[in-house]
Amino acid sequence: MTDQTAPTKATPTLPDAQTVTSVTHYTDRLFAFRCTRPQSLRFRSGEFVMIGLIGDNGKPLLRAYSIASPSWDEELEFYSIKVPDGPLTSRLQHIQPGEQIILRPKPVGTLVLDALLPGKRLWMLATGTGIAPFASLLRDPETWEKYEQVVVMHTCREAAELAYGRNLVEDLPKDPLIGELVAGKLHYYPTTTREPSDRMGRITDNMSSRKVFTDLGIAPMDPAHDRAMVCGSLDFNLDIKRVLEEAGLTEGANSAPAEYVVEKAFVD
Repeated sequence: MTDQTAPTKATPTLPDAQTVTSVTHYTDRLFAFRCTRPQSLRFRSGEFVMIGLIGDNGKPLLRAYSIASPSWDEELEFYSIKVPDGPLTSRLQHIQPGEQIILRPKPVGTLVLDALLPGKRLWMLATGTGIAPFASLLRDPETWEKYEQVVVMHTCREAAELAYGRNLVEDLPKDPLIGELVAGKLHYYPTTTREPSDRMGRITDNMSSRKVFTDLGIAPMDPAHDRAMVCGSLDFNLDIKRVLEEAGLTEGANSAPAEYVVEKAFVD
């Protein structure tokens, strides 16, 4: 893992320009970066914005990125995959502190607490960089005030790809803002699908087989008090929806809160 930081803010030259303040490379496929936050930007933890760079044709090349930082953070954080031939990420992965990105300050998204009916236990189900919106929600006091338990299931191909989420979860109890709220409420269940690790298997399989409930010593899902948020690949989203609906949960939205919500925005 390598870190880069920038001490000063550059003069904006791009439309909706924000300055990169730090970059962390976790693997040859994953990196995170932080940038300045527009003074006018207000968002709910879990939402996404459009960010990007100027394309070869001179026009903005934008993609949807979940904001990984909580709504109270003075900067914005993003977590991204590196796609060798991806129109945006093939270039964005080389961004340096002090350089600029385009950030359209119009946040939207379904992975917000308001899109769920009141409940007692919240499931955050993510594959790969789908952990990003949950990085925001996990650092928001409202999440811990609304739920008695929070279960984070994160699955990647290899153990090194779990580092971003694992570091985040390990730091939560030490967070001066929410540390006391987290105590005794958090269940973290990371798994790999290719590299052997302490826990293996896809989220859908570990839920359908009830292995996760046994491993964590918790009760199976009950639509009366369980709520879920989903963020991952299209195939994962479709598969986990079936698992959740078999458990009796129904999909919600900002305009019609229900038992679970799915983010449908993708990068590259």
